[in-house]
Amino acid sequence: MASRSLGRTDGEVNYGMDQPLSPPRLLPTTETSGQAPGVGYAISGELVPILHVRLDGRVPVFFEHHVVLWKNPDLQIGIHPLRGGFKRVVAGMPIVLTETQSPGEIAFSRDGAGHLFALHLNPGMAIQVREHQYLAATGNLDYTFTRQRGIANMLVGGNGFFVDRFAATNSEGVVWLHGYGNVFEKVLAPGKQIDVEPGGWIYRDDTVEMEVQMYGLKTGMLGGTSLVFNRFTGPGRVGIQSMYLHLPTSD
Repeated sequence: MASRSLGRTDGEVNYGMDQPLSPPRLLPTTETSGQAPGVGYAISGELVPILHVRLDGRVPVFFEHHVVLWKNPDLQIGIHPLRGGFKRVVAGMPIVLTETQSPGEIAFSRDGAGHLFALHLNPGMAIQVREHQYLAATGNLDYTFTRQRGIANMLVGGNGFFVDRFAATNSEGVVWLHGYGNVFEKVLAPGKQIDVEPGGWIYRDDTVEMEVQMYGLKTGMLGGTSLVFNRFTGPGRVGIQSMYLHLPTSD
């Protein structure tokens, strides 16, 4: 027998209960005609997707040097200025940020199955992103990074991990991110909360607060074990990847 609709709105799901639920919603997995200042872009591919960007030369795109898949031979690439950039390493190698320096076409991908998507930022907006999950960003965005201490220490030891911050000031910009598995977004109203496995979140709006929650399991075979979550408090968006990942802690 068909279930009765309860007049739900976008993002709400009725599981046969008296009230609709609003779980995180799946973000689009493809884009055929994306636009941002100075660039057009497309996202395609089902297993290891790619981002294809066409640039008119007005706004550069910057990225980690190892994520380029292909480019036009005449598209020029140079170093993107970054204070403290060589403090960030992967497997002992420094991360170098590079940028496009001419019109042309270029494509990016990560070495992992997952989900590529774009986040457009209007002036005054900013997001924070887990390290090594941003694929590329337009050069009109302000970019900084900080070390997130404490969370990784509870999980695997070490000094924590880096969080990238992208902020739009004078014009619209776009950040393209890579999530493992699929990526879902939860929009939190002011004061509303969600607990996420520490390896499961990928981005959050600057307006969203994050804290660590620990739950002790003191009975039975799991005696002495703790469950750790990151608690996010709105207002704002939180991105959640279905294949949560704990990367090696940063040096």
